[in-house]
Amino acid sequence: MSDLSSDNDKLVQALLQERDELFQELSRLRKIDNGTLDTLEAQNQKLSSEVVQKDQEIKKLTDQLAWFRHKFFSKSSEKFIKEDPNQRKLDFDGIDALPQEKIAIEKAEMELIEYERRKVVREKKSAVRLPLPEHLRREIEVIEPEDLRANWVRIGIEATEILEFKPGELYVRRIERPKYAVKPIAAQAQDQSEQEEAPAVRIAPMPLLPLPRSNAGASLLAELLMNKYFYHLPFHRQIAMLKMVDVKLPASTVNGWFQGGSDLLRALYLRLKDLVLESDYIQVDESTIPVVDNEKHKATKAYLWMVRSVMNNLVFFHYDKGSRAQKVVVDLLKHFQGAVQTDGYQAYSIYEQKKGVLLLGCWAHARRKFTESFLEDKNGAEYALAQIAKLYQVEQMANDESMTYEQRSELRKRLAYPIMRGFEKWIVAYHPKAIPGGRMSKALSYTYNLFERLSRYHLDGRYLPDNNLAENAIRPLAVGRKGFLFCGNHESAENAAIMYSLLGCCKACDVNPREWLTDVFSKIALYNNNYELDLADLLPHNWKLSNKCQNFPKDSN
Repeated sequence: MSDLSSDNDKLVQALLQERDELFQELSRLRKIDNGTLDTLEAQNQKLSSEVVQKDQEIKKLTDQLAWFRHKFFSKSSEKFIKEDPNQRKLDFDGIDALPQEKIAIEKAEMELIEYERRKVVREKKSAVRLPLPEHLRREIEVIEPEDLRANWVRIGIEATEILEFKPGELYVRRIERPKYAVKPIAAQAQDQSEQEEAPAVRIAPMPLLPLPRSNAGASLLAELLMNKYFYHLPFHRQIAMLKMVDVKLPASTVNGWFQGGSDLLRALYLRLKDLVLESDYIQVDESTIPVVDNEKHKATKAYLWMVRSVMNNLVFFHYDKGSRAQKVVVDLLKHFQGAVQTDGYQAYSIYEQKKGVLLLGCWAHARRKFTESFLEDKNGAEYALAQIAKLYQVEQMANDESMTYEQRSELRKRLAYPIMRGFEKWIVAYHPKAIPGGRMSKALSYTYNLFERLSRYHLDGRYLPDNNLAENAIRPLAVGRKGFLFCGNHESAENAAIMYSLLGCCKACDVNPREWLTDVFSKIALYNNNYELDLADLLPHNWKLSNKCQNFPKDSN
């Protein structure tokens, strides 16, 4: 035993001596190279960090390139269908669910599967050409065969109807008011001093015109505004179209008509704003509109806020010097009480603490985040999109069975809520496995941070799972930007908000904007001068009920 310990001591001594010799040799070499080795090690560490940084930058640019390719060259639909129809796993990467929760989730999924199996599939009807409307004027053109002879007997007609187009017609409305001189009548028994002095010349009063001291009629104003803010034709194109029919209008004149028409409709726009904010369920969104900054001599990015009353089908746009700050929406909704549905913009988070306001989220925005992460993490994105699709499957089930709001709410609590609970726990479990800073990580963080808002739509059958109606209302603004490019100043942007609001209501209520604008321009002056009349009678949803405005005086012009 003593021999073994002595051998170990010798081995240790030899190793220590060898280590000392190596250290001395390394020190000698470092003195010889004058610190070259340390310099190379520092350079190596620096280059390694640069490589890591460049790899991250390359990954970021690659992800951006893939996103832009998908955005502009791939399908834009967010509808997701799994490649494997049998892949309906509940425990993808392990959901930490309680047994009771797991049973509820499985029951919800099984009920959805059973519903899909027993749902009647409607057969697609073959496409047929619809007949041309009967109310259109027919111009009959008879084509007789050549060399028609007297012994030929007509046995029928083969008719072919072709739809033709005639450009709109401009005409002059000439108002003639005959003037009458009053002849003196023979002296009556009454005392002349008691008689009121009558005018010597009588003439009918001038009817109310939209713009005093202007030769623009209601129908022309309606056509110009509808073409710009409903069909997105800038004024300079409309002026060019009128020039083709030998009607030359200066741009300054048309712009003056637009300003005057906006001033006429401003009170109606404010009445619309009051009605929307009096409802108890609204959707809010915002979008950009370029506005020229005269100090910077260029167009700057400004914002229009959109508020939509879901139940009343009314919408209005709000412009506050182009600001997107939180103070704008706080001032806009300071008296609102009810449910507010928005996207994930941080400015809306203040309403989580406001009494009487329930903040709802948008599942379409969450789904979009997972769709964008599909190329980065296919398995995770597939599972997330499948869970969101189940929520919309519940909505489709309620729509197919024409459920009431109360029945829809109960269905959501029974089927959608357990699925959302399981999806939330999957997000918590899967987040550490996602690439830090990647699209999947951002999608998980976005959805988890807003999950309380996203899951509240089950509380009331009136609430929608997404904010798509608000985005649809903003779409005309995005299309218009490509047509007229920018607004000349803040006042022009405010006028645009008025037009987009009123014409957006026409679209939402399925009202002909040409007929509505023409009728409103012919009556709005009387409403603006008589405060006993309610401007709400002129709004599209009321106007649709009856073209005659309620409480409109019968003896007025």
